[in-house]
Amino acid sequence: MAKIVVKQVKSLIGRPEDQRKVIKALGLGRIGKTKELTDTPSVRGMVAKVSHLVEVVE
Repeated sequence: MAKIVVKQVKSLIGRPEDQRKVIKALGLGRIGKTKELTDTPSVRGMVAKVSHLVEVVE
């Protein structure tokens, strides 16, 4: 499977609880943290939900 690298670039301060949970589920939590994930539809959906907080490298 293909891999994507997700990097958190913005803070969670003042964000709704559902967005905080998605960031936690992606394995992130602080600005600058990166995680290599398998490129699946479920991961893509989570990234789309918090696209304003993360940066994706394919």
